Amino acid sequence: MSNQSPVIIAGAGPSGCVLALSLAKQGIPVQLLEKCDSLPIDLRASTFHPPSLEMIADLDEGVIGKMLERGLRADRYQYRDRATGEVATFEMSQIADETRYPFRLQLEQYELTHFICDALVGYPCAEVRFGCELVDYAQDAVGVTAIVRTPEGEQQLRGSYLVGAEGARSVVRKRSEIGYMGFTYDEKFLVVSTSFPFEDVFEDFSYVNYVSDPEEWCVILRTDKLWRVLVPVFPTSEAEEAYYLSDEFVQSRLKRLHARDEDYDVHHRSIYAVNQRVAETYYQGRALLVGDACHINNPLGGMGMNGGLHDAFNLADKLQGVILEGADAEAAFSLYDRQRRELAVEFVQRHTIENKKLMEARDPDVQRKRQQMLMETAADPQRARAFLLERSMINCVRESLSVQ
Repeated sequence: MSNQSPVIIAGAGPSGCVLALSLAKQGIPVQLLEKCDSLPIDLRASTFHPPSLEMIADLDEGVIGKMLERGLRADRYQYRDRATGEVATFEMSQIADETRYPFRLQLEQYELTHFICDALVGYPCAEVRFGCELVDYAQDAVGVTAIVRTPEGEQQLRGSYLVGAEGARSVVRKRSEIGYMGFTYDEKFLVVSTSFPFEDVFEDFSYVNYVSDPEEWCVILRTDKLWRVLVPVFPTSEAEEAYYLSDEFVQSRLKRLHARDEDYDVHHRSIYAVNQRVAETYYQGRALLVGDACHINNPLGGMGMNGGLHDAFNLADKLQGVILEGADAEAAFSLYDRQRRELAVEFVQRHTIENKKLMEARDPDVQRKRQQMLMETAADPQRARAFLLERSMINCVRESLSVQ
């Protein structure tokens, strides 16, 4: 394999890192490019669903061991009605016979990327290049040429394949002129983190809570380090966005959850746009896409990052077949596209859109019926089990792999 040109992966997020380690473990040369000088430490996705944990465990015992040691196990989650106080609780023990990990692991996504990059050091065929930003590429019949910007100036890298794992603004996708179909919501999401112990002031409070309210719905969840609160905001100007990020507004939202005289300690605050988009294809010749580069959705349900991880594991299998076994590349990548893109359209997009519609209903009667439906589902073992298999992404992964 020493003469094999590396697979070049642009973007050292969760999808890119998982793909790099998957290939390196098979002896396939890989170059993982990250435009930042080090792995970013920021608050993004923080929920790992059972199928993702299983895939990571099968990939590397050391990585999953570190994740389980550091992460927070959420073995149930709740849908709460703020007006009535009613709670629908879904216990993940009900699907313990379907997975080795009957819980959501609450862990910042950057922890996974750090664990994997540490593991990549042990593979001579793997190279991680920081401060290396993909700006363009070209492909021919036998490989790709990646044009990158580095502190030393522009360089060209030669590879066998190029994978865009660099997020929603993917250079690989844009340079390939692949459409990114979908829409952007009118509202944005404000995310605030605090160390305040919500579990001490709310009775029987789970680590993951979806809270409906005709006036303002929200999500309250615990990561391995802090509590996060997500609320919708509607800024129409930079001045309004600055107000939503101000202490005045942030404190008002937190005190609306639980009134207290003193201010909450706030460790982080940010506002981001919310999109529902899927690329019209996940590959073009030797250029391929994974993660946010080919699909983005609202974060309700924690399906975005997990879907990206599932992309990476699926694509790793296809690349291994092509590079190591001589499988037909077009057939392999076409199957990858069918298994992952159609799933993103049919399952992830549909469920995340439905999740948001359920949360944001302003009609009290609609909200009451929604809460009643959720409580009846949670109370019925058969319906609860079906609900959990869907929302934990177990069903969609199985359905994806059944596509031929």
